[in-house]
Amino acid sequence: KISPLEVDAVLLKHPAVAEAVCFAFPDQKYGEVVHAAVVLKSTARPEDIQAFCREQLAAFKVPERIHVADKLPRTATGKIQRRHVAAAFAEKA
Repeated sequence: KISPLEVDAVLLKHPAVAEAVCFAFPDQKYGEVVHAAVVLKSTARPEDIQAFCREQLAAFKVPERIHVADKLPRTATGKIQRRHVAAAFAEKA
C-alpha cells in the first residue's frame, strides 16, 4: 500500500513543481500503478521529475508516468480533487 500524501510531498519538493497529486491508474499486469499530475512553475521534463522521485522514494512508489497539467481541479475549500484528476487522465489513456 502506498501513501499518496508521501508521494505528493516528494513531488512538491521538486523545484519546478507548483502543484502535485498522485493517483492509482489501472494496469493490466499489476491492477494499479502510481501516476501523478503536476502543474509546473518552471520548465521540467516528466523524466526529470521521475528521476528526482527515484532518489527520494522506494521504486514501487515512483510514479510510472507524470502528467503535466495547466491546473488541477479543486473543491470549494481548495483541496485538490484526487479522484477527478484520476478520472480525467484515465479517460485520456
